[in-house]
Amino acid sequence: MKSRRGFVKKSLIAATGISIIPRHVLGGPNFIPPSDQLTKAVIGVGGMGQGHLTYEGTKLLAICDADGKHLADTLKKVGADVKGYRDFREVLDRPDIDIVHIATPPHWHGLMSIMAAEAGKDVWCEKPMTRTIGEGKRVVEAMKIHGKMFRLNTWFRFKDNFYGMGTPVKKLKKVVDSGALGWPLKVTISGVTGFNWKFYWVGKENLAPQSVPEQLDYNMWLGPAPEKPYNSHRVHSTFRGYWDYDGGGLGDMGQHYIDPVQYFLGKDHTSPVKVEVDAPQQHYDAIGTWRRITYTYADGCQIILDGENRDKNAAYIEGPDGKIFNGFKSTIPNIEGLINTLPDPEEQITSFSESVKTRQKFALNEENGHRSATIVNMGVVALRLGRSLDFDPVKQEFVNDPEANRLLDQPMRTSWAD
Repeated sequence: MKSRRGFVKKSLIAATGISIIPRHVLGGPNFIPPSDQLTKAVIGVGGMGQGHLTYEGTKLLAICDADGKHLADTLKKVGADVKGYRDFREVLDRPDIDIVHIATPPHWHGLMSIMAAEAGKDVWCEKPMTRTIGEGKRVVEAMKIHGKMFRLNTWFRFKDNFYGMGTPVKKLKKVVDSGALGWPLKVTISGVTGFNWKFYWVGKENLAPQSVPEQLDYNMWLGPAPEKPYNSHRVHSTFRGYWDYDGGGLGDMGQHYIDPVQYFLGKDHTSPVKVEVDAPQQHYDAIGTWRRITYTYADGCQIILDGENRDKNAAYIEGPDGKIFNGFKSTIPNIEGLINTLPDPEEQITSFSESVKTRQKFALNEENGHRSATIVNMGVVALRLGRSLDFDPVKQEFVNDPEANRLLDQPMRTSWAD
């Protein structure tokens, strides 16, 4: 198997020849004429990738999956001019692909995003952005070094009604920015306030080894994750129940729920300074459930993840001067009238095709996406250790806690680590 370093070296050597330079570089640094149709590939077509085979302004040229059945079934749907691959590095070798859409399990997100940027591709990545905090830091660095555009695939900060709020996040941000609720604020995310933590994403302990299905390249599916004997519950639709690949219901839904909070609290460039957990002892491999996770920022703002729906009267947002509840009910008189008098938030680019063509950052990019993913991954580390943790938002590491800092990264298997 080719190593990551070998792949990057190959790409750099090849870049000395005009034939493999990404087509949009030929018109100047990272330039794509606005009239051009963008080309893309989708890596991972067994689940979320099925929903992203087409989107505006792009043409699909390639798909990739470690499962041969997923690949064959999808090739029947997409047309004869789309080529299928089992190894994503062959996709990254293609100079005619502008965008790589990463729809794999999260243990691949960070490494694939970095390798795609090194290969000259812009990246659309599923959530959670990365499996660890350290991976997120390196994705941010890679996009900056290589001048690539990045989109994280959760969208509630800029469109659609936000779960139980029954309103777009824009209205919440206008109210928060106005100061009408006071400060600091407490945000509670629970079934009471309109959110579902999906605790069915739990793992099974002591899985018995099984034979790997003929169509699955299990070694490639694992990639950088620790080597564990194959069991069908580890892969595909149930992988979220294992720490090696995701973070259970928190990993699945956390960034959907928490990213808009970072946005309307105005904290896209920082992180909480403390995370506290109330949960059963977690298994070393299989993810369990939790009762409560509390994040606190330096200014006293809090995000509370109430897994038990303990507070039956919880407001979604609560401040010293007012509250907003599920369904956008509020203690503020005539809140809709107030919103109509308030200025709109700063405009954001909400089309990734526009972001790629203009080279302007997407609304949810690697920088603010990394910060909301960090909140998810702070919770994952605290759950695994079963205790509260202090965090330094500048250094992006836990304070005086070597055991917690060992979980900032997950050691990669040798073939992917060099």
